[in-house]
Amino acid sequence: MVVFASVLVLLALPAPEARAETRNRVEAQFRTWLEQTVWPRARADGVSRATFDAAFSGVRLNWELPDLVPPGTRPKTPKAQRQAEFGAPGRYFSPGAVRGAASAGRQMAKRHAHTLARVERSTGVPGRIVLGIWGRESGYGKVPIRHDAFQVLGTKGFMSTRAAYFTDELIAALRIAEAGHVPPRGMKSSWAGALGQPQFMPTSFLRFAADGDGDGRADIWGSEADTIASIAAYLQRHGWVAGRDWGFEVVVPASVSCALEGPDQGRTIAAWEAMGITRSSGRPFPDHERRGEGYLLMPAGRHGPAFVVTPNFYVLKDYNMSDLYALFVGHVGDRIQYGMGDFSAGWGDVGGLYRSDIAAMQRALEKMGHDVGGADGLPGFKTRRSIGRWQAATGRKPTCFPEKGMTSALAP
Repeated sequence: MVVFASVLVLLALPAPEARAETRNRVEAQFRTWLEQTVWPRARADGVSRATFDAAFSGVRLNWELPDLVPPGTRPKTPKAQRQAEFGAPGRYFSPGAVRGAASAGRQMAKRHAHTLARVERSTGVPGRIVLGIWGRESGYGKVPIRHDAFQVLGTKGFMSTRAAYFTDELIAALRIAEAGHVPPRGMKSSWAGALGQPQFMPTSFLRFAADGDGDGRADIWGSEADTIASIAAYLQRHGWVAGRDWGFEVVVPASVSCALEGPDQGRTIAAWEAMGITRSSGRPFPDHERRGEGYLLMPAGRHGPAFVVTPNFYVLKDYNMSDLYALFVGHVGDRIQYGMGDFSAGWGDVGGLYRSDIAAMQRALEKMGHDVGGADGLPGFKTRRSIGRWQAATGRKPTCFPEKGMTSALAP
């Protein structure tokens, strides 16, 4: 009866007042959650009460973050979205972004030449690759990182669609503060909880953050040397193969099917060469690379540049699970060190598709027996090559990329 009466009171309040009352009630639940759920876990992991209190002093929920599910509500069904990486890969490589990252990267290469060389000797990761990631993640430390990590991780751990994941990251952030790497109020993150200049999640910080300047701390917020060393350590620990490149832009003749794309269809680079694939620069593949395994990558199908990539490309994908991200980083790194220009092949005029359009195509292909990697609306390599195989089987010219009109063509 008391609960029913309180609901009536909320309903009687004007909308802004009712919203404030609801949020105050949720804030109280948040404090209880911190005490009853987070603190016992933190204490078991060696976090002191002083560190815990300092981390959450004055911290309130951030209601502006995405994907929140307040107590007593259900996750909202996301609306169909137009996202550049899904429909138009070329937008990821805007001239301003690529050239700006490369230009600033060349300056950083000169400023940190000694540190980059030392880190490359110890990890095998080329300095240009470290710079490519650093530039993409935080503009070489120039992009402001303003969010309070404990507010972000606390909010998302308490009420988000991935609450368990963010709760684990929150515990890791407390361990970072306890170890003295950074004061709690100085632990700044992105809106998703990624920390510092390399944008490490807290669990990644604990595993890969490195002391690059020898002061005994791993400070990825204020130390450029620590940032460089940490990025290289991450890539090394994820399997970077010293001495190999990330990949090469190539020309794929019509006689080579675009459906051969993917890391599960690898062959030696010499074998790709024997099939007629050549470097777009006209230069031969390096001899030591010809003996190694390579994989066909066509992120826009026949509508854009093509590449033969090495296992190191997929190490870059471990940093951010996107073909275009890994390609951007490798390309910017090459421009920094070798002065290379734009890709030889241009990006075609494709796109304008909703993610739901692509998901519908994926479901139709799955019914035909194709492995598209899941109907998630993301045109990854399994989806791209499945489209190519369907096109070839139905007498169409294989392009290996979702296009307008395919949804109706794929419908039974």
